Amino acid sequence: MKRLFLLILCILSFVVPGFAQDAAELDDRINSLYAANQVDAAFNLLLSIPQEERTSHQWLILGNLMQDMGKIGDAEFMYEHSLAVDPKNYKANYNLANLYLANGKPNMAIEKYKAALKINNEFAYAYYNLGCAYIKIGEYRKAKNALLDAVYFKSTEPDFHYNLAYVYKKLNKTKDAELYLGYYNKLINDRK
Repeated sequence: MKRLFLLILCILSFVVPGFAQDAAELDDRINSLYAANQVDAAFNLLLSIPQEERTSHQWLILGNLMQDMGKIGDAEFMYEHSLAVDPKNYKANYNLANLYLANGKPNMAIEKYKAALKINNEFAYAYYNLGCAYIKIGEYRKAKNALLDAVYFKSTEPDFHYNLAYVYKKLNKTKDAELYLGYYNKLINDRK
């Protein structure tokens, strides 16, 4: 009898998508589909999961898919659900901040970047984009501090140095601007 049950369980795990898979395995499958640009398959698999059973990561990927489709309101909704399931999901905060920044809401973006950094304070791209949001509202000193943090955590990213040079120029610190523009040029030339 036990063998029959195990046989049925094994068959169902191959026939019914998601059956007998834990959330981590399902997330791995979704990630693989998303990374392979099999967007429809990833989307359909996510939609097959009941809303009340979706993990924070699954809501996050749904948000990414909605954003990729240009459905900004839906993406925001998905990211908010991701945070409702797990308020410590720094990627959901970060992606929501990027959404706000891209759609002309720099102040809302700043709050979400800060939330992401409160959870993961070594996330260089969150510092960088926080700096960009501060640039958009003309807060160059705050932008400088955020960009310096970005460079501290990832000094090999040319754009970090370029924007820091820009901020120093806006702050009338010519020597610092030239220094970071030099770093930018060196990094760009090293990539050639």
